[in-house]
Amino acid sequence: MKKIALVTGATSGIGEATAGLLAQEGYNLIITGRRTSRLTELSKKLEKEFNVTILPLSFDVRFLGEVEKYLLNLPEEWKKINVLVNNAGLAVGQNPLNTGIYDDWERMIDTNVKGLLYVSRIVSDFMIANGGGHIINLCSIAGKEVYPNGNVYCATKHAVDALTKAMRIDLLPYNIKVSQICPGAVETEFSQVRFKGDLDRAAEVYKGFVPLKALDVADAIMYMIKCPPHVNINDMVIMPAAQANSSIFNKKR
Repeated sequence: MKKIALVTGATSGIGEATAGLLAQEGYNLIITGRRTSRLTELSKKLEKEFNVTILPLSFDVRFLGEVEKYLLNLPEEWKKINVLVNNAGLAVGQNPLNTGIYDDWERMIDTNVKGLLYVSRIVSDFMIANGGGHIINLCSIAGKEVYPNGNVYCATKHAVDALTKAMRIDLLPYNIKVSQICPGAVETEFSQVRFKGDLDRAAEVYKGFVPLKALDVADAIMYMIKCPPHVNINDMVIMPAAQANSSIFNKKR
């Protein structure tokens, strides 16, 4: 019987790359995201390439009603989830606190913190019933350090860091591993979303150095997943070689 993994935010970037590597390893997948056409396209691609079964679910993790509608009503065979990758997350805007935009704050808090909680609450119950599992949370270097104008985004990722530690304690008696990975600069749609579609400004973020690619982070996630049952990688920080911390880079101009 094939193992099952659930990946949130699988329509692009790290989530899409992780889904691809999991399928390559023979996992059947539940993939979620807000862009239905991308989920459908990815499902067909992975099923064809790797002979696995994919269940695409189009919903927004910010809304508890949607999370419950899709996850609580999974067919019984799909509730036997072995791995959960809480990848859905975003940064929006880069204002100092005193000029922050409330809607930006709400989107980040609702996605990065509440969405992770909603999905984990349901899936952890499935894992307890199944006798164990592995939850991997996508954090960030922003969950370890605060940088200028990162205020609310950094706060949400600090929350992910704290929640990961708390989840590990709470779920320890149930044979559920809990890990997190904290990437530095990764060239995905991240900056395009942060700067609200300003492609030039987004591209500027990655000029002068070689950033991480989504596949680099996905490879590290797979290392966590493939560790022996007695081994858990609690926390991993992964950075481009040209990045020293959240704000210092060796950029070649």
